[in-house]
Amino acid sequence: MQTAIRFDPMRLPPETENLRQEVRAFIADEIAAGTFDPHAGLRTESFNREFSKRVGAKGWIGMTWPKKYGGHERSYLDRYVVTEEFRAVTAPTWGHFVADRQSGPVILKYGSEKVKEEILPRIVKGEVGFAIGMSEPGSGSDLFAASSKAEKVDGGYKLNGAKIWTSNAHQADYMIGLFRTSPPTKENRRHGLTQFVIAMDWDGITINPIYQMTGKHDFNEVVFEDVFVPEDYVLGEVDGAWKQATSELAYERSGPERFLETYYVLMALIRAVSEAEENGADVRVSEGIGRLVAQLHTLRRMSVSVAGMLEAGKEPVLESSIVKDSGTVWEQELPSKVRDLAAFVDQDPGNDTDLQEIIDFALLQAPKFTIQGGTTEVLRGIIARGLGLR
Repeated sequence: MQTAIRFDPMRLPPETENLRQEVRAFIADEIAAGTFDPHAGLRTESFNREFSKRVGAKGWIGMTWPKKYGGHERSYLDRYVVTEEFRAVTAPTWGHFVADRQSGPVILKYGSEKVKEEILPRIVKGEVGFAIGMSEPGSGSDLFAASSKAEKVDGGYKLNGAKIWTSNAHQADYMIGLFRTSPPTKENRRHGLTQFVIAMDWDGITINPIYQMTGKHDFNEVVFEDVFVPEDYVLGEVDGAWKQATSELAYERSGPERFLETYYVLMALIRAVSEAEENGADVRVSEGIGRLVAQLHTLRRMSVSVAGMLEAGKEPVLESSIVKDSGTVWEQELPSKVRDLAAFVDQDPGNDTDLQEIIDFALLQAPKFTIQGGTTEVLRGIIARGLGLR
């Protein structure tokens, strides 16, 4: 069945501007205190629990959630502004970001009352972080092929198997994991999958690091050996988690973090151009920066439109997949494009070295963006199905 693609024009309401200025003032104070370097990009540590607690104290985690669970009942558009400002300076938000963006909303929708009361207020305070357990060794992003199993036992389930490419599992307190509780049927490969909330310190869990070419440790393999999960930690319907998982990914795939991961490289180029202006800016650089900013503006308009859909209670799976796919291509190509433009910037040797180091690091980091939030092939398959092409 063909689905219409809609990116309705959406402007952030004027009242969000006051919030934006408040966030910028907070960021300025954190930078002045030495919490992080806004020019370092992804070269610095992105998981900072104390920073997350200060963000929580400002009321900027769980912004859209019910007050009953510690939330603030604000809009998705307010949350968008906070996310955008933090990502623009590569603030160390990963201590709370996954929990705030998608794990918390999934628990709100499908979790037991026990889990909601136990975990959600701690997320809001910035005290706990989450990892996402979907991809598996041997099947990658093909969630239909998930083979990690959850066997029903007295009082709950016993988990066995492995997840891979799990960001920050070595630092997270919990994971939402997708496991097979029944075999798929011929008629429905999606049948038989169930989601669980898993505490990462439970017996039977082993975390193996996966290092990137940069030397950074973000990804992990997580192995489960007879891990007991109490009944209360089942999310939603047993055997019916496919729709839950895909709606969860709508949160992951559409925010400003989907195209701002390498934004710091563009800002480094603009700073270099500003410092070299006394020698006159090369028109090729000015035109190149203009094209990149125009592309960025288009991605932002699409992303804000999806935020508006989420605010309206919709599940824009197709549109969020398009944002993620387009954003990944843009942020992966950005370091190479900046490198080409930097050749036309007349800098002093010290500044040139700094810019080149930033570009080199971003080039090594860029391949991982294909994995985060779903591979390009999987996303384009979702888009093709939505357009009725497969």
